[in-house]
Amino acid sequence: MEASRATCVALCVVWVGIVITWAWRVLNWVWLRPKKLEKCLREQGLAGNSYRILFGDTKDLSKMLEQTQSKPIKLSTSHDIAPRVTPFFHQTLNSYGKNSFVWMGPIPRVHIMNPEDLKDTFNRHDDFHKVVKNPIMKSLPQGIVGIEGDQWAKHRKIINPAFHLEKLKGMVPIFYQSCSEMINIWKSLVSKESSCELDVWPYLENFTSDVISRAAFGSSYEEGRKIFQLLREEAKVYTVAVRSVYIPGWRFLPTKQNKKTKEIHNEIKGLLKGIINKREEAMKAGEATKDDLLGILMESNFREIQEHGNNKNAGMSIEDVIGECKLFYFAGQETTSVLLVWTMVLLSQNQDWQARAREEVLQVFGSNIPTYEELSHLKVVTMILLEVLRLYPSVVALPRTTHKKTQLGKLSLPAGVEVSLPILLVHHDKELWGEDANEFKPERFSEGVSKATKNQFTYFPFGGGPRICIGQNFAMMEAKLALSLILQHFTFELSPQYSHAPSVTITLQPQYGAHLILHKR
Repeated sequence: MEASRATCVALCVVWVGIVITWAWRVLNWVWLRPKKLEKCLREQGLAGNSYRILFGDTKDLSKMLEQTQSKPIKLSTSHDIAPRVTPFFHQTLNSYGKNSFVWMGPIPRVHIMNPEDLKDTFNRHDDFHKVVKNPIMKSLPQGIVGIEGDQWAKHRKIINPAFHLEKLKGMVPIFYQSCSEMINIWKSLVSKESSCELDVWPYLENFTSDVISRAAFGSSYEEGRKIFQLLREEAKVYTVAVRSVYIPGWRFLPTKQNKKTKEIHNEIKGLLKGIINKREEAMKAGEATKDDLLGILMESNFREIQEHGNNKNAGMSIEDVIGECKLFYFAGQETTSVLLVWTMVLLSQNQDWQARAREEVLQVFGSNIPTYEELSHLKVVTMILLEVLRLYPSVVALPRTTHKKTQLGKLSLPAGVEVSLPILLVHHDKELWGEDANEFKPERFSEGVSKATKNQFTYFPFGGGPRICIGQNFAMMEAKLALSLILQHFTFELSPQYSHAPSVTITLQPQYGAHLILHKR
């Protein structure tokens, strides 16, 4: 009897200990630690809203975003789009200045606006890691952009051959084939009445999807359609996730959203695994490796494994390859399509620059098929694309997190604090770019990026440092060729139906499409 009573008492003590430990951890997570971090940041002169338990600024952020995206804005000579695209962050900077922070749930996120600090953050990728605060986001396209340390170095080494200059030159015929199909559709629509009004956004999405399918996997857009549809669904999940407070363990509950997320993830994984397995079987059968991104990646991975013998950590696993394939699909399609759609919108608004670009294209190519060497001679087109990327960057901000106490310029950042590298806000900063920062002026890039930025780190549409986007040359070459072909065959202007509504679904997209009027040349 006494033994039984003693056992019960011991169990009660253990249970009480577990409850107290759990309660302490929750209290520390939702209140004590955030308040400690807030005190540390304020002592260094940083300003922001006072911490509110658990949610921080996320409720206000979501509410403000919902309000601004409920209606379009006026398209004028000023492209001050930050109040619509990132309204809460824009308001924070106006209220508290550049040395400010916001609360992403119980985690403070510091804005980094100083060029030297921005450059330092990109260069010190071992100190400032990619932010994956919500495990739901881990199922989204990550690949090389979502890993750190030795694993990143290994992936980068294996992937690099796929983006060598000679390989990119070989992509030009693929770009041309896919773009020609889109051009022919537009020509058939325009030929009926010499002009045609249409939403060019879905056509540009299909074109870039077709390009990445052929370039990465040797298949057409039709064969990759299902993967793209699923990735767009994942993008919506991601957009909701980054604006929400992550509650540990929530993803394991059988909620409708969690079930849907898991289904999408497994379906994409299955489709990509099927493509990869077919390639592996072909390679084992002695068939020549296909000269597309996946073929180059798998061949490079195979060599890496051979060089390191039986080392279990050599090369990439099937899961790693799937991650890189998802990134090929998503990043290769999204970034170029949004660059092209905003370029067409801005050239519709600025007919003088459209005429200058067309004149250059016709002078360099005439009506011929562009070559890689000729594309590199397009100075005006390059200036236009650089300016579009400044005003309408594909990604508006890049978050990073610290895992230890880290010095950044004058700031001493405690472990766990996030920093935001706000591409859009920096690109539109009048102190850095002048009073005309919100105006479309491609001439600012007439002597290159260094001259335009006065050798400061104030322009980074593709990121920066050692981890700068590996596909930036791919994206720029594709955009140059597509814009050149469009200019060869059409003039275009804004439709009365066009509504200017840039909004973020991972990338900066036109919320209501891009309705333009195309005319035959």
